[in-house]
Amino acid sequence: MKSERLLEISKLVKENAIVADIGTDHGYIPVYLIENKVAKKVIGSDVSKGSLNKIISYVKSRKLEEFIDTRLGNGLEVIKPFEIDTVIIAGMGGILITEILEKDRNITNSINNFILQPMVGAKELREYLLDNGFTIITTKLLKEDGRYYEIINAKIGKEKKWTDINLELPQNLIEEKHPLLIEYINHKIDFSKNVLDGIRDKDGEKVKERVEELNKEIEAYEEVLRQVESK
Repeated sequence: MKSERLLEISKLVKENAIVADIGTDHGYIPVYLIENKVAKKVIGSDVSKGSLNKIISYVKSRKLEEFIDTRLGNGLEVIKPFEIDTVIIAGMGGILITEILEKDRNITNSINNFILQPMVGAKELREYLLDNGFTIITTKLLKEDGRYYEIINAKIGKEKKWTDINLELPQNLIEEKHPLLIEYINHKIDFSKNVLDGIRDKDGEKVKERVEELNKEIEAYEEVLRQVESK
């Protein structure tokens, strides 16, 4: 598989899993999982008929129709309870992922392994998971084509609340001193400072609150950066 992001997502699938790839687009993950004998069956779904036709063509070209089922539909509505043990939801916003998980909660609760890759809103996704009966197993961090990606691996199960800074920078990345972590923290600091510069001269109570929030955010990032750099 050419994409490191898709490869890292696939690595979180357990052997002999039955998987649903929600919003599968071209179907690269389903084909990879079957051809590499990771999963025994994969459902690839998409809300777009045009996108689904891409995976149908790709699956036929690889002669994998027996192992990959293609379905048109929105979110988890294409899945029956206990039909799969692993779900992949990648390439969407974190808020949209939370809505997908919440909308069909009876199906969500029947799944063992959640592999979630938000394009934005990773913090909000983690907040949702921790507040709604999920345990976050680990977070993977990678950079592809100049963009940072977080891949969240979770399961059903209660977990204590995380600190605000860990919602932004998961503790496992700090503990393992991930090779991209210092670069990633600096990226977050720069982003927050740019937002701050854009609103600093504006008036209003909400702007004032946002400025205070951003300053605290930057201080928290810088504190973690000092900790990581001193190790």
